[in-house]
Amino acid sequence: MKYYSNLYDKIISLENLIWAYKKAKKGKSKKYYIKTFEENLAYNLKALHNELKYGTYNPKPLQIFILRDPKTRKISKSVFRDRIIHHAICNVIEPIFDKSFIYDSYANRKGKGTFFAIKRFEKFQKNVTHNFSKEAFCLKADVQHYFREIDRKILLEIVKKKIKCERTIKLIKIILNNFDGGKGMPLGNMTSQFFANLYLDDLDQFIKRKLRIKFYIRYVDDFVILHKSKEQLEIWKKEIEIFLNEKMNLELHPDKSKISSLSQGIDFLGFKIFYYFKILKKRNLKKILSKISYYQQGEICRDKILEIFKGWDSYAKWADAFEIRKCIFENLLT
Repeated sequence: MKYYSNLYDKIISLENLIWAYKKAKKGKSKKYYIKTFEENLAYNLKALHNELKYGTYNPKPLQIFILRDPKTRKISKSVFRDRIIHHAICNVIEPIFDKSFIYDSYANRKGKGTFFAIKRFEKFQKNVTHNFSKEAFCLKADVQHYFREIDRKILLEIVKKKIKCERTIKLIKIILNNFDGGKGMPLGNMTSQFFANLYLDDLDQFIKRKLRIKFYIRYVDDFVILHKSKEQLEIWKKEIEIFLNEKMNLELHPDKSKISSLSQGIDFLGFKIFYYFKILKKRNLKKILSKISYYQQGEICRDKILEIFKGWDSYAKWADAFEIRKCIFENLLT
């Protein structure tokens, strides 16, 4: 295994901080806190650089708010200057780990994403059923309270397998420990997204190398395994449960981890996927309808709701939902 040291100077370099700043502000240029930061951009970036260089950097307290879309989630978000640091760290260390990730890990990776995961699922579905001519099954699972239950000590040990730069490890500890409690990570931070992916890479390796499972896809803590034998999936499910419990201090969600016939349709990444078509899950419809309701009540401006609808529609069009999309758009215009 290749080890990496002397990464810290690369992370805190002004060149990397400028790159990180541009990535952190992407799509948010009109936000007041970004405009405020940009009023003294050179000074603020230099100040961050100096804090990191001389070991005086400490993140600000997380901003906590409740998001209902329609599922209620507690989001803990870092202030903008800290988000620049998160991007600076990921700019340097993400490529180191990404090259060893399995092909079928799709979340928060360049050239991957939801669309590619869905397409891969459809390909696996055809393969395992011999072009839909034979019965096959799917284990659809996710980890219970994943972000809340991540063991930060185990995470740091995973990072240390490749990163041998003490100052980089110290900075990562500072970021991780800016979240209350001895375990877990906040939803909403760039580093949380990357580390959430990294944490389950050992599970990916166990599934692909030890169990030698062919038709496996993971998106953060959601994963699917396809196989012709329901009994084999039951065996693998138990082995995965043992691995997660003993090695990762995690558990599969008891209600959301089950084995179903592919012919009945599988819930995955916001869709219910059947052999020849996909439909949107009800929660995705509720999400956009609730946003439109906020707009109609004057809580969201027209530009914002159009931006929200555009993002939702680009996602919804992957399903067989033309009439629904058309109806929602027409409702938006009235």
